[in-house]
Amino acid sequence: MYRIRIVGLGPGPLEQMTMAAWHAITQAAVLVLRTERHPCIEQLRPHLSVGAIIQTCDDLYEACTRFEEVYAAIVERLIALARTHGEIVYAVPGHPCVGERTTALLQQRSVEAGAEVEIVAGLSFMEPVFAAVGVDPMDGGQVIDAMILAKQHHPMIDVNLPLVLGQLYARWLASDVKLTLLNAYPEEHVVTVVQAAGTAQQRLIPLPLAELDHGEHFDHLTSLYVPPLPPHSSFTALQELVAHLRAPEGCPWDREQTLASLRSDLLDECAELLEAIDAEAFVDDNSAAICEELGDVLLSATMMTQIATEEGRFRMADVVRGVVTKLIRRHPHVFGDVTVSGVEHVLANWDTIKAQEKTEKGVPSDPLDGVAPALPALEKARKLQSKAAKAGLLDRAALAQANPALVALLGDAPDERKVGQILWELTALANLHGVNAEDALRSFVVMMRKRLALQK
Repeated sequence: MYRIRIVGLGPGPLEQMTMAAWHAITQAAVLVLRTERHPCIEQLRPHLSVGAIIQTCDDLYEACTRFEEVYAAIVERLIALARTHGEIVYAVPGHPCVGERTTALLQQRSVEAGAEVEIVAGLSFMEPVFAAVGVDPMDGGQVIDAMILAKQHHPMIDVNLPLVLGQLYARWLASDVKLTLLNAYPEEHVVTVVQAAGTAQQRLIPLPLAELDHGEHFDHLTSLYVPPLPPHSSFTALQELVAHLRAPEGCPWDREQTLASLRSDLLDECAELLEAIDAEAFVDDNSAAICEELGDVLLSATMMTQIATEEGRFRMADVVRGVVTKLIRRHPHVFGDVTVSGVEHVLANWDTIKAQEKTEKGVPSDPLDGVAPALPALEKARKLQSKAAKAGLLDRAALAQANPALVALLGDAPDERKVGQILWELTALANLHGVNAEDALRSFVVMMRKRLALQK
């Protein structure tokens, strides 16, 4: 059995190194530095054991093109040295278990290689960074590697909590990070670039998020602090509020609601959202109203999920996981190796995947399924015609020409206004004869659904 001791150098000068780390490094017969680019290395050299073998892994960063290759090469080098010498000390910046990918890889590789791995803790970069910006991480601080966030399209964090991004080492990385953060934070949101935290060279650079990548202040000791958005800006804040309203000390009205009682409220909120969107035909920008109505729809969905949670049916995590999993499965051309030729191909794949899902669940596949009973009559008619046409049960072109008088009334190129006018006039005519046009069309759609089902 041979041993590898992974020792944390701390984030900066020698005085920030733990006593255990100091003893491990200064007594090491074989010392491997992941990198010489660390503030304490030159201070440390005079204290190393006489005759100690010292190696670095900086050459692997230049020899490999991807970080995954670098980390794998470092691990293999460490295993080989440990086999030769029996025991080695591997020194890494900060804490071995914070932002150090080689630690996890070495622990995995050591099992099959028959090596013993020991962790000697060190101060991580997180403590001096949070101290530099005056934030207590116990208040809800979030820490993530800048490379991980840069690969996301939306930051997978809580915007109501302070955020620290570590290892923001290059301008191009800062640019990618900025684009991801802009999907959740406004351009003018002031962030702070933290350089060499905890050292004499520490420097704080506050700037608007939109200008994050405008400078050259990035290296291996650079972090980014992103302060929280104003209170009540996160989805978790909404979930907490709704749970509070439903709690014993909450609101009597909210506590009385059920999934059934909120059904009509959800329909009303959806209708008001559509109305706000439609209003943009008459105003230049109705964003404030659309934003408000979207909030009401989100509130309805969150309240219904909270009720289901209390009843032991499912939780928000189940709702989100279900829809995310479904979207990934139904987009193999994005998340898999399927190639599509265009939108029609995407829709065809979508229908095929939905049919496969029903088969796997033991549910009979019906091409006319998926037309919600509660839809407005016009939308029910449109969706039913579309599904029936896809299934070869209806010729929409022939149906559109079935009433010559109506065709003549619409003309050769009817626009939205013309169609709306005719529907308006049909509604007035129905009212004149005491017929509710919405109910009439809904009843007709139900009849056609049954008739089309007999043709299958």
